[in-house]
Amino acid sequence: MNGKEKITTPRQYIELPILPLRNMVSFPGLFLPLAVSDETSVRIVDDALSRNKIVGLFLVEEPARKTPGFADVYRVGVAAQIVKFFRYPDGTIRFLCQGIEKVKIEEPVQEEPYLVVRARKLEDISTNSEEEKALMLSVAQNFKEIVEIAPYFPEDAKEAIKGSLFAIRESPSRFSDMVAANLNISPKEKQRLLEELNVCKRLRRISKYLVKELATLKLSKEMREKATDSIEKTQREYFLREQLKAIKRELGEEDETERELVELEEKIKSMDMPKEAKEAALHEINRLRVMNPASAEYSVAKTYIDWLVNLPWLHYTKDNLDLKSAMRTLDEDHHDLDKVKERIVEYLAVRKLKSDVKGPILCFVGPPGVGKTSLGMSIARALGRKFVRISLGGMHDEAEIRGHRRTYVGALPGRIIQGIRRVGSANPVFMLDEIDKLGADFRGDPSSALLEVLDPEQNFSFSDNYLEVPFDLSKVLFIATANYLDPIPRVLLDRMEVMNLPGYTEIEKLHIARKFLIKKELDNHGLAASMFSITDAALSRIINEYTMEAGVRNLARSVANLCRKAAKSIALGELEKVRITARNIEEYLGPPKFPREYKLKFNKPGVATGLAWTRYGGEVLFIETAAMRGNPKLVLTGSLGDVMKESAMIALSFIRSNAERYGVDFEFDKYSIHIHIPEGAIPKDGPSAGVTIVTALFSLFKGEMIPSDIAMTGEITLRGDILPIGGLKEKLLAAHRAHIRNVIIPVENKKNLIDVPEEIKQDVKIIFVDSVDDVINYIFEGKKR
Repeated sequence: MNGKEKITTPRQYIELPILPLRNMVSFPGLFLPLAVSDETSVRIVDDALSRNKIVGLFLVEEPARKTPGFADVYRVGVAAQIVKFFRYPDGTIRFLCQGIEKVKIEEPVQEEPYLVVRARKLEDISTNSEEEKALMLSVAQNFKEIVEIAPYFPEDAKEAIKGSLFAIRESPSRFSDMVAANLNISPKEKQRLLEELNVCKRLRRISKYLVKELATLKLSKEMREKATDSIEKTQREYFLREQLKAIKRELGEEDETERELVELEEKIKSMDMPKEAKEAALHEINRLRVMNPASAEYSVAKTYIDWLVNLPWLHYTKDNLDLKSAMRTLDEDHHDLDKVKERIVEYLAVRKLKSDVKGPILCFVGPPGVGKTSLGMSIARALGRKFVRISLGGMHDEAEIRGHRRTYVGALPGRIIQGIRRVGSANPVFMLDEIDKLGADFRGDPSSALLEVLDPEQNFSFSDNYLEVPFDLSKVLFIATANYLDPIPRVLLDRMEVMNLPGYTEIEKLHIARKFLIKKELDNHGLAASMFSITDAALSRIINEYTMEAGVRNLARSVANLCRKAAKSIALGELEKVRITARNIEEYLGPPKFPREYKLKFNKPGVATGLAWTRYGGEVLFIETAAMRGNPKLVLTGSLGDVMKESAMIALSFIRSNAERYGVDFEFDKYSIHIHIPEGAIPKDGPSAGVTIVTALFSLFKGEMIPSDIAMTGEITLRGDILPIGGLKEKLLAAHRAHIRNVIIPVENKKNLIDVPEEIKQDVKIIFVDSVDDVINYIFEGKKR
């Protein structure tokens, strides 16, 4: 405003469209920047721009009201002219208004689509008395002093304000309006100043406000000057704010933000939290008091307090210590897995005798589909605890486990703390799925961050980078899952109690299908038990001919496939009940994928059946050999690893060095030997195929076939000794699935048979051997051990 031009409305009574103001008051002669985006306000501005650019600016009594009506605005406001405007692509209009005259609403003219009123112009009463002049002088001096020392006036605005005061010094009315607009008081107080038409009275009230504000600012300035240089800026602001709050409380002007902080502070003091967490939360509350609520740092600190307040620091669910009940729950959810169930019951038994026992760190290792993840959920149900699961597969960033520091934009705690907060319990069953698939790159190694999480001697004070306050994880029952152990770092594996979950036998799969899978799929597909049935013979065909797997995941998919086809037939009215038998199963699932006769096609000299362990369980491995006249060399194919290649070289060296003793009449110097392991695209490695390779070579050189119902495994040496192997249970399960009746294993693995199911030991004949001589005698000369 330049103080020289005066815009006036043409008539004493005018009709004004009302543009409601929230938390701000307009004064005559002053500019006010505004922005509107809601449909009604945008229409008011558009209509005003198309006519005389005049709108009425009136304060809303309750700012929270979305669509204020006639009864919701104060009666005295300002008629203002839109000077400049700009329309944004999102529909928002930003414009600059200049107040023209004070007006008072007489009556409404319309309320839809927006409020239009009939208003009367108001004139200020100025006596130009000596008192009025003295008040103007006092107000001008106090206001200039406030502008100089007040921290809430920007530096570039101070000169403009002082210049405006000089320009309008001859108009008491405009002078008082200008000072009132810049006072640090509430909108309601400014509204009372707007409604006061007597300029002298208005100046008296303004003078009182200025005296109080000036006293507060001087006190703050005095405290700053007394503070020592060692006190940091935040501390100085804290003391100033405390004094300012005390003065505001005396004046009855305490704001809503302060009330919220007081309530939050009282809540924190009453909460059951560790001392360090409570102190950190209260410290952040004090920091908030000296911050501008509109600043980005304020929202960051507020979010941090929310995390501290909402974490279940000392909230524990009560364990179900009824051991029989827990055992029944585990049996209801999973068939077999006796060792795992026994370990959980042991933990409960110790927990019953010693209440402060630390939670175990378990690691379930087994092929896909054996029920590792679902077993964790079952354990949580048996213990009566909450269950939380996070997947570690493909995780590369250490901060995913330990969290980001609050200095980063969008920082959050790690997945461990997030999971704890999500379930609202400090002692859940926490599953770390696919721990063998962790990665590492320039962002850090998540497995290193897990070292503290999975160490009972450290995790009672787990430190998350975001919280910066220790959190007790010692009561959490951590369960990790993996398909195989090799990729897990040794130091991390050392902290966990490894429990192997091998594959299931045919009978076990049959029980699982009957007890769990069929019921679940019937429920998933809306079928009653009377609508669908399947015989044991049909299930056996699915297990043996459609799903060659260690677990039961593909078995579940096959049962689901049958249920879908049954649901279709019943829904179309073709059948009332579907019965699946061994004879009609191919009508639903097609031809078998793994026919039982598949092993017979390898029944020729130079071919032997081996057993291999993979990350997905045991597998049957066929080894083929061939001799070709020409340059003598050893050719190895089938994506073999270095260890398996070495086993092949050892096998050939052993046969050549003992050819005369075994009666092998073969011209090694005139033939190339080719050893191939089918499914060449799949990498293979390990020493346990040594005995199979040497037997296949012996069969090739002697021209004698190896019976197709014999499989073998074992590592050989150049002396012909057979060394023990690993994964015996998985390999015997693979032989059992392939209906191989005789299996040759190292004699030193006899002790490992304790883990093999009785069903397999009864169905498969196990031959123990100590050397290659024992194998050759058993297979080719019939001298069984």
